[in-house]
Amino acid sequence: MKLTKLLPLAAAATLVPALGLAQEAAAPGFDEIGPYIMTTLLFLIGGFLVMWMAAGFAMLEAGLVRSKNVSMQLTKNIGLFSIAGVMYYLVGFNLMYPGDWWIGGVMGPIFSVTSLEPVGLGAADASLDYASVGSDFFFQLMFCATTASIVSGTLAERIKLWPFLLFVVILTGFIYPIEASWQWGGGWLSEMGFSDFAGSTLVHAAGGFAALAGAIVLGARKGKFGKDGSVHPIPGSNLALATLGTFILWLGWFGFNGGSQLAMGTVGDVTDVSRIFANTNTAAAGGAIAALILTQLTYGKVDLTMVLNGALAGLVSITAEPLMPSLTEATIIGAIGGAIVVYTVPLLDKLKIDDVVGAIPVHLVAGFWGTFIVAWSNDGASYITQIIGFAAIGAFVFVVSLVCFLIIKAVIGLRVGEEEEVNGLDVTELGMEAYPEFVKG
Repeated sequence: MKLTKLLPLAAAATLVPALGLAQEAAAPGFDEIGPYIMTTLLFLIGGFLVMWMAAGFAMLEAGLVRSKNVSMQLTKNIGLFSIAGVMYYLVGFNLMYPGDWWIGGVMGPIFSVTSLEPVGLGAADASLDYASVGSDFFFQLMFCATTASIVSGTLAERIKLWPFLLFVVILTGFIYPIEASWQWGGGWLSEMGFSDFAGSTLVHAAGGFAALAGAIVLGARKGKFGKDGSVHPIPGSNLALATLGTFILWLGWFGFNGGSQLAMGTVGDVTDVSRIFANTNTAAAGGAIAALILTQLTYGKVDLTMVLNGALAGLVSITAEPLMPSLTEATIIGAIGGAIVVYTVPLLDKLKIDDVVGAIPVHLVAGFWGTFIVAWSNDGASYITQIIGFAAIGAFVFVVSLVCFLIIKAVIGLRVGEEEEVNGLDVTELGMEAYPEFVKG
């Protein structure tokens, strides 16, 4: 072979070691960028799954209210989600995750608007120790909106639209971010050792306490309770929609709990996310089965609405600690949540508290159970600390919500008139009906 033909081969041979060195040099950079990309992806996927829960709440509520109030519930749900989307970036996100506390461990800066990374951010300028600000904000926003959705169902069929939305502004901009900062923002509950993985207390019980305050101020729907203490059931309009809503919520909960791992950059993190998915699913199944059996034994017939809420109570119950339990433990936790619903719903009726969709048993009471039982599977948690954390958040949310509802009632009014309630809020508040061909004039 001629020398001129050998020269290119020799040159190529000299490049092989250089290429190998280049690949070795690139490896550490990928190790840094990979976790950032995967965790950002986890937040985005988890976030849009939790966003889909907004549709679940809308369908569940639309199915459990009467036909004459369906449009109102749908309007409230899209309204509250949109208000949360604005209030959380204007106030809530930095209030919940304060760089500097105004009151150490208790309250962050109130007026601090969220800023995203610049367009086209390069790896050299990114903070690779976590995830993108945009993905973190998007994911956490969905939890904020979920808290408001819980309130909507309880207060259905008798609250005015604009007073309700005014309360949503306060709840999503201030109440929720402040109490959530006590734990997830590194506040005083976090320092105490309180544990709430994905929000059995911070999201669900908080929404339940706000709903309880509103239900007390509003009073019951006309005809719900008799003067002799009797309870008159008011069936919902569409149990098919309610069932669809429950399945949508069940699906969205995988993002709710799985995304709360807050990391997906290692084999251990991804494995833990899969464990959370499995535990979340079996807890929901346990709650539904428990409600299925107990309603048959208690009432002689299965109650579909109880079974739906039993599944949701199972989901709420596992949310405080979806990682540590075994599948059997998760099933038991969820089943007890389902039992809680079956026996708490009639208790509320005895107290003459009108909760249209059963949100208080599902989110508040099962939220307490889920928060308390964390110490069963998590050695780092304490039963006493869990009770203290739940009580502190519950007292704060309930008292502030109660004051807000009372002020709104006194200043602009909270409840529709008796005639408006009888005719339905679709016509009187919105001037449109969800099912115009089926509603009598």
